[in-house]
Amino acid sequence: MSKKLVVVEVLVGIFMILGALAFTFLAIKVSGLSTQTGTQSYYTVTADFDNIGSLKIRSPVMVAGVVIGQVKNIHLDPVTFRARVVLSILKTQNHLPIDTSADIYTQGLLGANYVNLTPGYEQTYLKEGSTIQTTQPALILEKLIGQFIYSIGNK
Repeated sequence: MSKKLVVVEVLVGIFMILGALAFTFLAIKVSGLSTQTGTQSYYTVTADFDNIGSLKIRSPVMVAGVVIGQVKNIHLDPVTFRARVVLSILKTQNHLPIDTSADIYTQGLLGANYVNLTPGYEQTYLKEGSTIQTTQPALILEKLIGQFIYSIGNK
């Protein structure tokens, strides 16, 4: 085997390893997982929704497009049959008024869902264990298309 061929094979091997590392890094970033242990502290609040669409645990919680937390837990309330969403919010964002509203939005046309908080005007703030009273359910694309087709058919 010639020396030139060995050098080419080593370079190809290094390139493949770098590609695998880049792919792993990208997969971690896209999935929302973190390689950091996280020294930030959080407080939790809950919100009840009629429909959460495809909202998932670890979906972002945003205010004005800025991520301030994530969805910690989702379960069905056995009494009201509404989806109870537990939000984990950074403690540095502890000045959200108690009349803050929560909406479920979609990133782009077919993107993932996230929770958007719209601060209110009260002088008292959400704290650990608070419940957000005003919520808007997710817009379901299939439902909107069905309503549009139904409205066209009735003309």
